[in-house]
Amino acid sequence: MFNIRFRIPPNAESQMINRCSAVLFAGAVLLTSATVAAQGAPKAGPVFRGGLAQVVPAFADTAQWIRQELWVETSFDSDHDGRKDRIHVDVTRPGQTASEGLRVPVVMGSSPYYAGTARGQVNWHVGQELDASPAPRDPMTPPAFRSPRPRISNSLVNEWVPRGFAVVHSEQPGTGLSEGCPTVGDIPERMAPKAVIDWLNGRAPGYTTRTGSARIDATSWSTGKVGMIGTSYEGTLPLAAATTGVKGLEVVVPVSPNTSYYHYYRANGLVRSPGGYLGEDVDVLYDFVASGDTTGRANCDRIWKNGVFAGAKGQDRQTGDINEFWRVRDLAQYTKGIRAAVLLAHGFNDYNVFPSHSVRIFDAMQARKQPVSLYMHQGGHGGNPPADMVNRWFTHYLYGVDNGVQQDPPVWIVQDAGMQAPQAMKPATAPTDSAAPRARPRTMLPTPFASFPVPGSEMVAFRPVSGPGGSGSLALGKGSQGTDRLVDDVAMSGSANATATSSPHRLLYATAVLTDTMHISGTPRVTLRIASSKPAANLSVWLVMLPFDSAGVGAASHRGVLTRGWADIRNWKSLTRGGDYQSMEPGEPLVPGRFYDLTFDLEPDDEYVPSGSRLAVMIMSSDRQFTLWPAAGTELTLDLAHSHFDIPVVGGVKGARHAGAVP
Repeated sequence: MFNIRFRIPPNAESQMINRCSAVLFAGAVLLTSATVAAQGAPKAGPVFRGGLAQVVPAFADTAQWIRQELWVETSFDSDHDGRKDRIHVDVTRPGQTASEGLRVPVVMGSSPYYAGTARGQVNWHVGQELDASPAPRDPMTPPAFRSPRPRISNSLVNEWVPRGFAVVHSEQPGTGLSEGCPTVGDIPERMAPKAVIDWLNGRAPGYTTRTGSARIDATSWSTGKVGMIGTSYEGTLPLAAATTGVKGLEVVVPVSPNTSYYHYYRANGLVRSPGGYLGEDVDVLYDFVASGDTTGRANCDRIWKNGVFAGAKGQDRQTGDINEFWRVRDLAQYTKGIRAAVLLAHGFNDYNVFPSHSVRIFDAMQARKQPVSLYMHQGGHGGNPPADMVNRWFTHYLYGVDNGVQQDPPVWIVQDAGMQAPQAMKPATAPTDSAAPRARPRTMLPTPFASFPVPGSEMVAFRPVSGPGGSGSLALGKGSQGTDRLVDDVAMSGSANATATSSPHRLLYATAVLTDTMHISGTPRVTLRIASSKPAANLSVWLVMLPFDSAGVGAASHRGVLTRGWADIRNWKSLTRGGDYQSMEPGEPLVPGRFYDLTFDLEPDDEYVPSGSRLAVMIMSSDRQFTLWPAAGTELTLDLAHSHFDIPVVGGVKGARHAGAVP
């Protein structure tokens, strides 16, 4: 679920990446560790060395830390009780903010998980025909209500308070001791952390109790500058807050953020689950996080789970189409309001929250020339940028230290250290300037690039050539005439289909065995002319390495899945060009036997396909890990002459030919 994945502890992600880059950043600014008061007594102050905030012994004394609990009043009333919801907040700050009048910036985390979650998860049954009404979902044991809880979380505290920052945590509406209801991506989810940032700047009221009138203020110790960081759901909320344009939010680091609930639970008109959470949907996530006061839960269920979320106007598990319910839960439409600098982080092999969630935001912000960077690695869900990179961003944007972060390249990619670039095509120039494949470092440090896809990547159109047993080849230029056919059977996993020498349940088209490494960088796109034997059918496409290694997924030289994508053929009218799918045009029943043209994207990737292997496109109908499970027997027929696969290859056609992908 967007949850357990969203529940990764902040300091438990990708340790191999998190602290590997102390040598990356040459520094610039050094400030003294103390200032001198008028009477000559030293006062503790922040220390910056090499452009990074350092631990200050006076700030690291936990006995001197000031801890506070409060409730901030928001601008919304999600439980419709006639009162604006109040959000539960805690503060941890250096004692010098009281004893010496020190004012500090804030590192902030916000989450629906701090108070705990449901004991187990009950998802929708996926064994159903497409476009059929789903069977009712079984009940789920709700989270316990825990009160009092003056300490919301200990995350971030030990990292940032000793460096001269305050740390603030806030619970989401309807979770923990916050008032209101969980809305799972609706407007209150964006506005709740905004209210806390407004409080830190003196623009919103804070109270010492949930229902009382005694005020509490932050302006005596807060500079008003705030940075947010978090992973998964906790990475979604920093970006959601940034889209409000709230003054004072200077920098956010969203790690594996869900930037669209539609793209999380659907794909190109298709009902598609996130990896590892088959049958999960918005209402399941609601049940999972609804840890608020039990006296208000029935009311919240009525308004949201059984009201806003339900039926054809809500999450609509019957058609999989976009409606207004999904549109309001898509952060891409709000990116123009972002004032904060954004450092997005994502794994190319994240099939919980797919990497396109971050790439789409990066592209949108870059198009508007907003301050944004993209850090990508070869792991799965989670994985912070290196600790020094985050420190450098917070130091600049929250303390104003001129450490050059604004001049850094916009893209950082941790590439597969187990691979090497093509021997005959190693460039003499720097990787950000080269159009040819570059030498591979044998470290796990991120490499800077001027763009993603990396410079020199070009789309290469491969065309399918028919072969026996559903196993054909890929060609440049002209492909086969005629058709190939597969028969859907969800009992056959994608791994089983990719491993099989032949199978009636998939179509597989592969390059020749590579004689040198081929570098893939960007977002593959498929164009298919296809017919179905039934009025509705799943359509799944995998990009894989052969021989297929089912134990590995895409990274660390494993020969498995590189990337995947899914679509509903019924939405062919709006699947015409690929890109970020946003169409609200509904799908329509297919005419059995009629051919339909559609184009859609797979997930973005940056991967080296090694010599001795083959790159292959595999087409299936149902995907056992992600789609609904209709009865076996649906036939899909591919028109070979009118289908092609655009693969982003560094070096373009020249790079593909050099690697031996085609004769």
